[in-house]
Parts: sequence; structure tokens; C-alpha cells
Amino acid sequence: MAEEQQAEQQSQEPVFGIEKVYVKDLSLEIPNAPHVFLQRETPEVSIELHNAGTAIGEGVYEAVITVTVTSKIEDKTVFLVEVAQAGIFQIRNVPEENIEGILGVTCPNILFPYAREAVSDLVTRAGFAPVLLNPINFEALFLQQKQQQAEQAQAGAVTH
Repeated sequence: MAEEQQAEQQSQEPVFGIEKVYVKDLSLEIPNAPHVFLQRETPEVSIELHNAGTAIGEGVYEAVITVTVTSKIEDKTVFLVEVAQAGIFQIRNVPEENIEGILGVTCPNILFPYAREAVSDLVTRAGFAPVLLNPINFEALFLQQKQQQAEQAQAGAVTH
């Protein structure tokens, strides 16, 4: 009887596991090659980041962070790199209200170093100086996103 209770307790404990980490999409564009390699001006680099998480089975989720790096000199694109780094995660026995936070903070924290390496490697292979992405505070981004959603919901409620 004690063994059954212990087994039942263990089966109810929260579970988080990394099933797979993979590159879902990878692209590189150098629209102005070869002339862009003759430029001596320092390009301006901009970085965009998006993340998403979806359920793909019972207790199994896919999280994807997409990093887009654009390098320009004036109005000419030097290069454009986009990496969608994904992972399949097992998340079980976790309250439903906590799943969104895990997919929005924990999973991106795991995936980001892989995306950072893919961006740097691809840019270097393209013949440019590596782009080193700074660490990102996914918790702050998640909280900011939740605040914006709350404000939009409140603004929507006021206008109706």
C-alpha cells in the first residue's frame, strides 16, 4: 500500500524534459553580393526576436524562437539571416496557468544559445564578421508581453 502511494505521488510530480532540440528553419540572403564585400563602411545591424509555443500532444510541446538579423549600409542590405530554433519539451503535472510561462521563459532560455551559435556560424560562413547576440532576459520579455496584453484587453473593454 505504501509503495502504491509512493508511485502515485511520483506520477503526480511535475515533469520537465527536453525531448529534442533542432533547427526548424534557417535562411541567409546576401542580395547585393559580390559588391557588398567591397564596401568599407560599417554596417548597421538590427535584431528581431519572436517566440512561440504550442501543444503537439498530451504533455508535449514545441517551443520555437526565431531570430532575424539584418545588416544594412544605408538602404542596401548587406545580409539577412533568420534562424528558427525549436525544441520539443515534455511538460507534465504542471498547473495549466504555468505552462505559458514555461513556454515563454524556460524553453527560450534553453533554445537561445543554440540560435546564437547558428546565427554566428552562418554569418561567418557567409564571409562576414560574426554577429554575437547578447544574452536576453526572456522573463522580462514575457512579463512585458503579458502587461501589453492586459492593457490591450482593458482598452478593448473600455471601447465596447
